[in-house]
Amino acid sequence: MSKYIIAIDLGGMSAKGALFSYDGEIVSEEKIKTNAADGFEGTVQNLAALARTLTEKSGVAFEDAIAVGLGAPGVVDSTNGVVLRWTNFGWDNVPLAGRLSELTGKRVFIANDANVAALGEANFGATSQYQSSILLTLGTGIGGGMVFDGKLIEGYKSAGAELGHITIREGGLPCACGRRGCYEKYASATALVQQTRHAMVENLHSELWTLVDGKIENVDGRTAFIAAKNGDETAIKVIKQYVGYLSEGIADFVNILRPEAIVLGGGIANEGEALFEPLRKAVDERSYIAMDIVPLKIVGAKLGNRAGKYGAYTLAKEKLSETNN
Repeated sequence: MSKYIIAIDLGGMSAKGALFSYDGEIVSEEKIKTNAADGFEGTVQNLAALARTLTEKSGVAFEDAIAVGLGAPGVVDSTNGVVLRWTNFGWDNVPLAGRLSELTGKRVFIANDANVAALGEANFGATSQYQSSILLTLGTGIGGGMVFDGKLIEGYKSAGAELGHITIREGGLPCACGRRGCYEKYASATALVQQTRHAMVENLHSELWTLVDGKIENVDGRTAFIAAKNGDETAIKVIKQYVGYLSEGIADFVNILRPEAIVLGGGIANEGEALFEPLRKAVDERSYIAMDIVPLKIVGAKLGNRAGKYGAYTLAKEKLSETNN
């Protein structure tokens, strides 16, 4: 009998699922919408239905799926299968793994979605050849995860690895977490957009205005990179400043943990060497031990929006192996 693992990446607007063969091949994929208004029970019911749809779609008997791996937003106690807090959906201490297990009859293993994505990249993506890596996702904020010796570093009750909330500017910009100067307020995609807009207001003749048809609301994470490639001095300064902020946090992680590789995800990482070349130099300058002494790779993520699914599969398979030994 063939064995399969169901992998789900739960988000605030959708849940992306995949059915994996036990050996790691994707057999089928499906996506459903999610909504806070569904409440905890409604959401879990939908996830259980998604699990069944994945097997039905591929012609696999549901009984042949032996486990579910799931990445969930918020503070997730992976040991006990509980979402301690997910602010966007108003969840507090909800037994996500236990309830989904009741509905599916499967063993269910969960972890924070960013941690799960890091696990996916570390096993199937950009850092699969390394034993230690840190993933940073540059989006609305900064998420991330750390994998050392093939294992997630989650902290007590899995509440650690909040990489976007180290302080890089004491008394700096206020963050939604209640602190000031958090990394994500300076180095997220949102931060880059704000920095670009600020520079445009200060420089009304910059090519940046032409790129957005004179509408500052059209600025996105690519705008400054495009203008910088065209030689616009204002954009070049924006990128230099942004790379400096981004390198500050990475250098902190490197000085404390010294991974073999840093992998960046999110749209900004798609800028390639326009980002990575100056970033490597800036991180090297800020690192306690230079890269020519202890090598460090800084690379872009490869799995895109599949990272969470690959990571959820890996999480479930590893947990099954641990409990079966």
